[in-house]
Amino acid sequence: MMDAEAKTFATYSKWVDDRTKDLGFEIIDSEREIEELIAAIEKFNSDAVQFQAKVDELDGDIARMTAEKKDATAVRDEGHAEFLVVEKDYGESVDALERAIQVVSSQQYSRPQAEMLLQKMSKTVPGMRNVMSAFIQQSSSDSQDGAPEVAAYENQGSTVVDMLEGLHKKFKKEYDETVEDEANKAHYYALEMKHLTFTIAESTADREENAVNKAEAVAASVKAQGHLTDTKAELAEDQKVLADMTATFGVKSATYATNQEVRKAELEAISKAIEIMSGDNVSGSYADRINLAQTSTGVAFLQTAASQRRAAVRQSITAMLSSKANSLSSESLATLVKALSGSPFAKVIDMIETLLAKLKEEAAAEATHKQWCDEQLKENKLKRDKKTTQVDKLTAEVEELTSTIADMATKLKTLAKEQSELTQAMAEATKTRLAEKEENLATIADAKAGIEAVKGALVVLREFYATQESLLQASQVPEMAEYKGMGNAKTGVIGMLEVIESDFARLEADTTAAENQAAQEYDAFMAESSEVKKNKHDLEVKTALEKDQTEFEKSQTEKDLKAVTLELEKATDYYEELKPACLEVHVSYEERAAKRQEEIAALKEAYEALGAKAE
Repeated sequence: MMDAEAKTFATYSKWVDDRTKDLGFEIIDSEREIEELIAAIEKFNSDAVQFQAKVDELDGDIARMTAEKKDATAVRDEGHAEFLVVEKDYGESVDALERAIQVVSSQQYSRPQAEMLLQKMSKTVPGMRNVMSAFIQQSSSDSQDGAPEVAAYENQGSTVVDMLEGLHKKFKKEYDETVEDEANKAHYYALEMKHLTFTIAESTADREENAVNKAEAVAASVKAQGHLTDTKAELAEDQKVLADMTATFGVKSATYATNQEVRKAELEAISKAIEIMSGDNVSGSYADRINLAQTSTGVAFLQTAASQRRAAVRQSITAMLSSKANSLSSESLATLVKALSGSPFAKVIDMIETLLAKLKEEAAAEATHKQWCDEQLKENKLKRDKKTTQVDKLTAEVEELTSTIADMATKLKTLAKEQSELTQAMAEATKTRLAEKEENLATIADAKAGIEAVKGALVVLREFYATQESLLQASQVPEMAEYKGMGNAKTGVIGMLEVIESDFARLEADTTAAENQAAQEYDAFMAESSEVKKNKHDLEVKTALEKDQTEFEKSQTEKDLKAVTLELEKATDYYEELKPACLEVHVSYEERAAKRQEEIAALKEAYEALGAKAE
């Protein structure tokens, strides 16, 4: 029993040592992984903060440049409006001067006459008021400068023409300078708008890139935090298992040491008792005191009777054990039966005692081994089931993420194609609209021109027919009346022209209405298409971000799947190591235990038949 317990404890100690090493490695790996995850999370969070700061900075720049663009546009529009007014004044003044020069050049005008002419023309000719004011100012300036007066009949046309030509040159120069200044401002504005537009677009793209980077950093941080939580839980579980196992091993070790000391002391006490009982004092006293009634003859008779009884008992025990050996197919009992035939009676008892002890020792060892196998198989099955479930779950997640990524890729292609089709449709609609508008405007212009021409013809014809109507004499015989032309309002030329005029008017109205309707439909189509295109673009950007995030999650899930699969393979390999010792047996433990109990029972029966008391 002491040796069996030592063997069992040695097996248990080896298992604890192996398990402690495995848990120690797992704990070290988990702690190292936790440190890496904490560092990664800190970096992801730091990157997200930096990306957000860049986004905020770019948002401020974009808002500032957009405001500058709006302010510059407002200033440009205001300046251009002022230019149109000034340009119109200068243009009309130059045209008025050219007409005045032409009129004055044809006759000899004095300054007063020229002033009267300019004043008269200022009532009908645009810009002439400005010319007249400049002319009068110029004349006053010449008089103040002390210029000699010109004789009444002296040729003054040349002087007036020179003044007008000087004014023309002055106005033309100022007109050209105004136009050039406007062109320079427009050019500068166009360059500024181009620069701001390009910079805003570049900043917007940079902003979107930083926003995407921030979203990826945040997603990676969240993913790492989840992994960190799982790893911490696994670490805590491993540490708890290690602590419990260490504590249990300490208790069992102390128990084992105590048991060994007790068994050792017990063996020493038994050995000493046997030594004492084997001395002459005890054995001689036993013979003297117990066997007083035996005589030499009686002893011989008793010895003979005892021998015959022992022979009968041995035969009976041999038959019984032989029957049990056959029914149980027990090699131990069969070997014992063979040994009984030639052995002394005392040796038979020792042999039975030895076999009983051996069977009990085997039963205890096998029970301990079965308990260890049951524990290991149970723990291994739980681990394999857990890891198999995790592998199945992660595999399903990888497949689902792969399918989602494929769907997103298809969606992105569809969105890109739809945006391209919308762009093409908008371009074709614009081209068609421009051609349609050009045709409609030409038709409207032709209709208006036709109406004006018909109106002019009607004026002439109505005057003619009105004159002819006044010459008619009421006394004429109707059939002899004079022919005055086809002036009937319904069937004559005027009626035809009125129909033509109404046709032109209807054509103008219908075409104008059609043009307005087409313009409204075009504007509505372009607005709707632009909105749809923008929505699809926004959805494309969002889907691309989601696709990147899903691909990141897939890579992390595949990493987890690889790790869990490796753990499952280790558990499966350990199960294969357990199978030869714990599962691959021809007879079940229950059958072996029952058979061994029957063997022990048979031996006890034989032992009791021999007059001894089996323990």
